[in-house]
Amino acid sequence: MRRALWSVCPRRCSRRTRQAAYAQPLAALTPRIDEYFKSTEMTQTYKWSELSKQQLGRYAEYFVKMEFTLHGFDVYTTEVDDKGIDFIIRKDIGAYCEIQVKSSRNLTYIFFRKDKCVLHESFLVAVVLFTDDQLPDLYLVPSTTWRTPNALFVDRDYRGKKSKPEWGLNLSKRNLPLLQPYAFEEQVKRL
Repeated sequence: MRRALWSVCPRRCSRRTRQAAYAQPLAALTPRIDEYFKSTEMTQTYKWSELSKQQLGRYAEYFVKMEFTLHGFDVYTTEVDDKGIDFIIRKDIGAYCEIQVKSSRNLTYIFFRKDKCVLHESFLVAVVLFTDDQLPDLYLVPSTTWRTPNALFVDRDYRGKKSKPEWGLNLSKRNLPLLQPYAFEEQVKRL
């Protein structure tokens, strides 16, 4: 609020003028504040490609937490992400869900290790897809979906190899329609 008032009456104004500006009701300042936020310097562009992998992942986690909060859930953050759980949500007393967030800025393969994530009804995977100049696309996939693998939801055991077994999402333009039923807005209604 103070910053907006200074834009209405910068420091070069007399003290009396500044005091008058502070005395104005908020309604009188609203058009000027709106003008400030609509200016070209405040136009938001989403350049996800300029963020590091860690920054993008952190943004995705906060984005998902805020979406759950907006839908009336309580969000509980874990201190350490060593069990494959980024946070826990609760809507009703006694009804908790564990959330693992995965993000991608390109349609690529993303995965989580089987030894960190046990498939069960209350374990959900939030998938956040980033495209430059667009808001992120958000999906919510019940972990039990991986019990019946397909072209998108894959089960990889890597027997006799160095890699550890994993559950994965084979993201591609061809597989993207298989993800549409898991759009966040539709899935969150079912919780």
